[in-house]
Amino acid sequence: MITLRKYKAEDCDSVSKLFYETVHCINAKDYTESQLSAWAKDCDVLKSRQNDLLEQVAIVAEIDGITVGFGSIDKTGYLDLLYVHKSFQRQGIATALCDELELGFSVVTTHASVTAKPFFEKRGYIVIKSQQVERFGVKLKNYVMQKTV
Repeated sequence: MITLRKYKAEDCDSVSKLFYETVHCINAKDYTESQLSAWAKDCDVLKSRQNDLLEQVAIVAEIDGITVGFGSIDKTGYLDLLYVHKSFQRQGIATALCDELELGFSVVTTHASVTAKPFFEKRGYIVIKSQQVERFGVKLKNYVMQKTV
């Protein structure tokens, strides 16, 4: 059973590792190795975002005490982060996180990866535009998507 709870500062190490592994395993079918490295260069990449996670509504998903996913949304309705552990894909974790994060918003916007775009489309998000974002001099394709809740 999936348990959702508020993100805490001590979750930083586990979600940072989950983020890195998810990007490098799950997104590898849609992005090159240099793109994956620019996106998540090491397991500590999210540590620089600790304040964002503490200021946003950030939720951790657990199964039997294991961190299996996390997500965050800011006060404007921008769904900033949504990642599910590489070994727990397609078990309803991202859906449970989104259901909780979208509560209280009339419009939610996100920047979805090529990999995540079909998931968001199934949730009723529409593509506003395709874009190339640059990280460390490397371009990555993603989609600005929006949903009226």
